[in-house]
Amino acid sequence: YNMRLSNGKRKKVRFFAMVLSRSRMKYIWFLDKPFIAEIVAQAHENAFEFFDGIPNIIVYDQDRTMVVDENLGDVILTATFKRYTKSRSFKLHFCRKADPQSKGKVENVIQYVKKNFLYNRLYSNLENLNTEAIAWLGRTANHLEHNYTKKSPESEFVIEKQYLNPYTPMTIENKENK
Repeated sequence: YNMRLSNGKRKKVRFFAMVLSRSRMKYIWFLDKPFIAEIVAQAHENAFEFFDGIPNIIVYDQDRTMVVDENLGDVILTATFKRYTKSRSFKLHFCRKADPQSKGKVENVIQYVKKNFLYNRLYSNLENLNTEAIAWLGRTANHLEHNYTKKSPESEFVIEKQYLNPYTPMTIENKENK
């Protein structure tokens, strides 16, 4: 998403989004540079910490930071992402390419973030943006009644949380910062 700066210029930001299936509890994390596999793994860790648990199955788009190729339905993961997923207790499900129906829940979150949180917001710095995003999740995205379920994601999360696997922090080695 291209955000406006106070001087009128533009700053491109990218974001990671995760949404839980039943409650529709959401997590978003912004970055001002392209995602790489190590950062995607860190984004997962941030989401698991936010939810204080790990889902049993995670549905993915076939993104090049995670997937190298697909061979007759078998998805070939990047070495870094494969290493990360083996260290965690969740199963992976990859959507077929160009199939928006299979990833509709997260696509709705992406549009919601763009049209609600990011719309007309000025970019000052990445730390502020992420702090503002967590605050917005608490007061709006996860607090207000969900349009489809007609229930608050926060209140439904109380039920869904008991089905998440326990979360213990894990450090992700980021080669880019070395």
